Amino acid sequence: MSDPSAALVGGASEADNPTALRAALDDARAQIAAMQEELDETNRGVLALYAELDTQAQQLRQATELKSRFLAYMSHEFRTPIASIRSLTRLLLDHVDGPLTEEQEKQITFIRRTSEEFADMVNDLLDLAKVEAGRIDVSPAWFELVDLFAALRGMFKPVLVNPEVQLIFEEPQGIGQVFSDDAKLSQILRNFVSNALKFTARGEVRVSATPGRSDTGEEQVTFAVADTGIGIAPEFHAAIFQDFTQIGSPIQKRLRGTGLGLSLSKRLAELLGGRVDLTSEPGVGSVFSVTLPLRLPEARADGTADAAGERLTGAGTEA
Repeated sequence: MSDPSAALVGGASEADNPTALRAALDDARAQIAAMQEELDETNRGVLALYAELDTQAQQLRQATELKSRFLAYMSHEFRTPIASIRSLTRLLLDHVDGPLTEEQEKQITFIRRTSEEFADMVNDLLDLAKVEAGRIDVSPAWFELVDLFAALRGMFKPVLVNPEVQLIFEEPQGIGQVFSDDAKLSQILRNFVSNALKFTARGEVRVSATPGRSDTGEEQVTFAVADTGIGIAPEFHAAIFQDFTQIGSPIQKRLRGTGLGLSLSKRLAELLGGRVDLTSEPGVGSVFSVTLPLRLPEARADGTADAAGERLTGAGTEA
């Protein structure tokens, strides 16, 4: 059996040997150098990957900008002939150049409605271009909900052609003035009301405003548009707010559209510091709502916009 004390002495002498220490140190240095070289190579790979991602992101931004410019240009160019068609049909239907036969009036009415639908499509495309370019300005100001509802009521009065559907605006209760962009809010509600009227054959479309508070205690207002229309199946609730999404239905097949209105409304709501929601059941009806802060988050406590009334800018668009 070997003597443990001898092994201990041998180990101690080896540890005290400068040559062995130097060799161990050189070996450790070599390992560190190898690890450093591997780390440097990994860093170079990461930097190259970041550079490639930056290049692709720049190319994507350029492509998006070109598409936005194209959409904006084409939409602008389409507006002039569309406006001319609408003006001419209005003159003909007003019998400026003489009476029309029943069939002529029917055909010209069809042309007018088609041109109006085409104009809505063009506006949707132009709005999409503005969203992607981030060129929507928000101009917040104090306004009364009573005035907003009155304007919307007057706007939809001429289009209420179905006697079996009532459009009801509830009187806002417990809500004072709101500091936001009333034009953008009006665009969201117009889109909600317009869709509700399209897909409601009988019953009512009811517009309401309810005060509340967020989880953080911030005062907010929820605007809801409830209808008794065809409703939307649960599996489509998430997709309905995506670009170019349309739900297949017998009514939808008879109506034209780009499927952009709800998507644009969602982006507008986010621009105003809020969100959109949907509750719906097929055959029962739908409730589209938008919840906004009582005061736009970017506004100062005195109710003026940042930078002494400078307009706030973000990504969003008309509905």
